[in-house]
Amino acid sequence: METTQMTTTATAPVAVPAGSGPWQLARAELRGRASVKVSLAIIALFALMAAGAPLLSGLGGWAPDAFDKSAVDPYLGGQPIGPLGGISADHWLGVEPVTGRDLFARVVHGAQVSLLIAITATAIVVVAGTAAGIAAGYFGGRTDAVLSRLMDLTMSFPSLIFMIAMMSVAKDVNRIVLMTAVIGLFGWPGIARVVRGQTLSLKHREYVDAARVGGSGPWRILTRDILPGVAGPVIAYTTLIIPGMIATEAALSYLGVGVRPPTPSWGQMIAESANFYDTDPMYFVIPSVCLFLTVLAFTLLGDALRDILDPRGSRR
Repeated sequence: METTQMTTTATAPVAVPAGSGPWQLARAELRGRASVKVSLAIIALFALMAAGAPLLSGLGGWAPDAFDKSAVDPYLGGQPIGPLGGISADHWLGVEPVTGRDLFARVVHGAQVSLLIAITATAIVVVAGTAAGIAAGYFGGRTDAVLSRLMDLTMSFPSLIFMIAMMSVAKDVNRIVLMTAVIGLFGWPGIARVVRGQTLSLKHREYVDAARVGGSGPWRILTRDILPGVAGPVIAYTTLIIPGMIATEAALSYLGVGVRPPTPSWGQMIAESANFYDTDPMYFVIPSVCLFLTVLAFTLLGDALRDILDPRGSRR
């Protein structure tokens, strides 16, 4: 009879076949956590919403930039007609005040813009930070000194002020591409420091020394021996970066230097709703709830992954 071993989770013990590797144990423990299941469900919902934004807005019958003047009352300052911000069979989440644009269409297209910027910027940060951290930790010496000083310089720079300045002066460019590049520019040192420290602890392990003595070059050692060893902390750190990226994009759009109308984003919608929160609170609540749930889901998932995959960050 096959023996099994138990991994303790926040909810209930999970049976794992004996001899399972660390990744199998991690997956088993993640499956046993209710918070992870809920977080993954929320992330999947918004990811599908973003991917199917054109289809969903088509099902709703409205484009995100289409005006419906019949849905607002011109004699009441353009307030939506009907309860809860104009929610009806024609407008599933209501409409924007004054313009009458369908809020459901703008929310799903806003999810596409916000998640695209956040995930692309995170990919830039992870690739650049992992490469810099591995190089600094493995080669040491002058390479480590130069990269470490570059990390310190980037982290000490007033990134938010620079982002606002760049987004303000760069007018005739693709705002989504520019926001992605600027956000990614200042995010890589954090993960680079984590990877550097992990690489320093791995480069003198027996299997790395054996590969070096066996004639393996630096590239092979870095990709075959060092990179798998830092994958756990990198994955955990990545899921914690994404909510910060989403919040940064929303903050820049809220300040008026992010995505420009008529392109929708959650931060931009929250900024516009500030003028109507007392007369049409649903216009503020709906994008705010979407932003809150997405950030919360990624944060809970990142915390769980950090507990399991990063021994130094474990709180168990």
